Amino acid sequence: MLVLTRRSGESVIIADDIKITVVSVDTKAGKAYVKLGITAPADLKIFREEIYEEIRRENEAASGATLTDFAELARAWKQMKGPARGRSE
Repeated sequence: MLVLTRRSGESVIIADDIKITVVSVDTKAGKAYVKLGITAPADLKIFREEIYEEIRRENEAASGATLTDFAELARAWKQMKGPARGRSE
């Protein structure tokens, strides 16, 4: 993990087309809050981590499977034949 120190108004550039700017830093009741502005291509999906994890869990539950073993997934894909492999007729 890269850890950087930035002040309000300062930015970080990622891969030429993503800019993250510290908009403001605030402290309330002993907790620090950072407001970030993100400039990125419109087709890039950006989620807060807790929302991303909720979506991932819901997708796993809906599929009835956990796709963490990619080698096993690849073996299963190779064993499939015909229309079940994604061809529509």
